[in-house]
Amino acid sequence: MSQPPFTLVKERLGDLPAAIPLRTSEPTDVPELDDGRGPDYLDRFITQVTVATLTPYLPAAAAATGAAVLICPGGGYHGVAIDKEGHDIARWLNHFGVAGFVLKYRSPNPAAGPRCQPYGPLRDAQRALRLIRSRASEWRLDEGRVGILGFSAGGHLAASASTLFTDSAEAEPALAGIACRPDFTVLIYPVVSFTAAGVLHAGSRHNLLGAQPPAELSRHFSCELQVTKETPPAFLVHTGDDGLPVANSLLYYQALQQAGVRAELHLFPEGGHGYGMRPAARGIDSWPERCREWLLRLGKA
Repeated sequence: MSQPPFTLVKERLGDLPAAIPLRTSEPTDVPELDDGRGPDYLDRFITQVTVATLTPYLPAAAAATGAAVLICPGGGYHGVAIDKEGHDIARWLNHFGVAGFVLKYRSPNPAAGPRCQPYGPLRDAQRALRLIRSRASEWRLDEGRVGILGFSAGGHLAASASTLFTDSAEAEPALAGIACRPDFTVLIYPVVSFTAAGVLHAGSRHNLLGAQPPAELSRHFSCELQVTKETPPAFLVHTGDDGLPVANSLLYYQALQQAGVRAELHLFPEGGHGYGMRPAARGIDSWPERCREWLLRLGKA
């Protein structure tokens, strides 16, 4: 089951695949911002996202397994860490024959993006999953092996897509009849709960739901409370020294266990938050290989 190590390489913006707009622009006078940080690798944090896009990374035909993963970068629902939690991950997936699709979802904070609270990011993820399945033949994909992967607030988005797939209004007739339930879920240092005291990430909740969200809305978007036996199997990673409490991953894992859903949780003592898959010379560096092995055992890679 061993795999030659994946090596991150420097890239230029012009080397990225073309992005597909998921919907038309929302009315706004707030321009999208790119902070352009990261001298060693592309490491952009994009805020005020108005137009959601999907960037496909397709493996070579000879290596393609038919599996696909929608990738949701983190950013506290304020923006997206599009490179280290997006494009890096797609290239890694291609390394073992899995198609990667980077989602740049809308920023829900009305002060810094379109007015799409609270459903904008979830609707973007659901449309992206439907679009991927709608073009499965063209992209050499198996419609029954389309998963979702997310980091931090993008992990909350991935978990929301994995638990709220029956809450999935779709205005595009050509896509409305296509399933938006992921076949598997990968959550790396995820935000999960918007209700558990001492666990919830107040900034992400504020940006997605507003300053004082109704209790029922907070419950609806607390992913551990929405797990059922229909929730897809999940792989989770967290570290003990993460400023985002590890209890987020524990709550989701426990909910899956109670529902009888297959799950695997990897806890590491150190690594902090926001590492993506960039080498840190610590045990957390092994999470991508552990994830690949899980996908193989699950029959999804």
